[in-house]
Amino acid sequence: MRVLVVGAGEVGSSIASSLSDSHEVVVVDIDPERVEALTYSEDVLAVTGDGTDLDVLEEAEVEKADVVIASTDDDETNLATCATVDVVSDAFTIGRVEHTNYLETWRGHEGAFGVDFMVCTDLLAAEAIVRVVGLPTAHEVDPFADGCVEMAEFDVPADSPIAGETVAEADRFEELTFVAVLENGNGHAEVARGDTVIQGDSRVVVVGRPESVREFARSIEPEGAAGRVEDVVVIGGSTTGELTAERLASRGIHPRIIEFDENRARELAERLPAATVYSHDATDPEFLSREHIEDADAVVATLGTDERSLLAALLAKREGAERAIAVVEQARYVDLFETVGVDVAVNPRRVTAEEITRFTRERRAENVAIIEPGGAEVVEVEVDEDSVLAGRTILDASADLPDGVVVGAITRNGEYVTPRGDTVVEVGDHVVAFVQADAHDEVSAKL
Repeated sequence: MRVLVVGAGEVGSSIASSLSDSHEVVVVDIDPERVEALTYSEDVLAVTGDGTDLDVLEEAEVEKADVVIASTDDDETNLATCATVDVVSDAFTIGRVEHTNYLETWRGHEGAFGVDFMVCTDLLAAEAIVRVVGLPTAHEVDPFADGCVEMAEFDVPADSPIAGETVAEADRFEELTFVAVLENGNGHAEVARGDTVIQGDSRVVVVGRPESVREFARSIEPEGAAGRVEDVVVIGGSTTGELTAERLASRGIHPRIIEFDENRARELAERLPAATVYSHDATDPEFLSREHIEDADAVVATLGTDERSLLAALLAKREGAERAIAVVEQARYVDLFETVGVDVAVNPRRVTAEEITRFTRERRAENVAIIEPGGAEVVEVEVDEDSVLAGRTILDASADLPDGVVVGAITRNGEYVTPRGDTVVEVGDHVVAFVQADAHDEVSAKL
């Protein structure tokens, strides 16, 4: 498949890197330095120029593209690019926007702006935050099989009850599968085998029924995951903060919002009647103490700048908040945030790149979650007659699959099936599997 990516920033570069191994990728960007850097780092063709310029698109041979992804940081540029492509090519267009008003228009009028599929950065970030808030102690949560299956990453503290146990010893859950272990939380994702020891300060990736994933969360950190999340404080009334509060309220959680600007605070109070809104400086320790920030089950810092979000998150933790989640605009700061005390750092651009990458995978790959770092993935595939799994037990089929693959879950007619060695996979089943980076191409062809 030929994929044309317009915009070589964090989102575009990440998409190009993820797709270049298995697809022909062409990247267009107005910045010659970005184009040159991407040409050296990835196996892509690159063109310097404005993606809204028809001459530039023709130079990139847009007429040969199967998919065009407009991923610059400017909404209007992305929409103009898609509209231009829609006129001169039959390519499927994907447009990235930050403002939800464009998304609402597109949803109300399918095909508006010449966009076939639209992703909204702020909305995706808010949804990622809400999933993590809903599962205390989780680092990342992704739904599969229409919500019947969850993939979750958990950091294992050094004093966790399961630290030092093997995977076989920690696996006490009928409807859950350990698929990977990342040593020290940032190493290469290794397949979780029965004799793999779960070290303290490592990260584990599990796939299973949502109920079993929650039970496992309690086994990692019994006190931290025991209670229901009821009190969430959103610091910063940005669009991401508003969307996060809105979705928390839809789950029955009564959020508190702290917004410095009085006019914006008043606007939020009118738009979100289920939330309590304060107009104050969230970096004021006396205010945080007075408003009992220590009672919060989670604090979400989304202040628009990384420095302010980091400060607010750390102050809230110091005052006793159970958990701090921060929106990080610069992907290179994610590890820094989590090293200095933020529990989970969410980078909107990375979340967006993952969503677009998922949508541009081979058509049979219905869902993809990228395990960072290293490029390993958890994928959902509907099994057809040509699949190596069709009509065979998992044990038999594993002989024809590379070592870096673990079947984590199966759903059949909407029902969860626990994958075991003697489980026979049927045509039409949805299989959720962990795949190491170096096994992507072979697995894609066989599953």
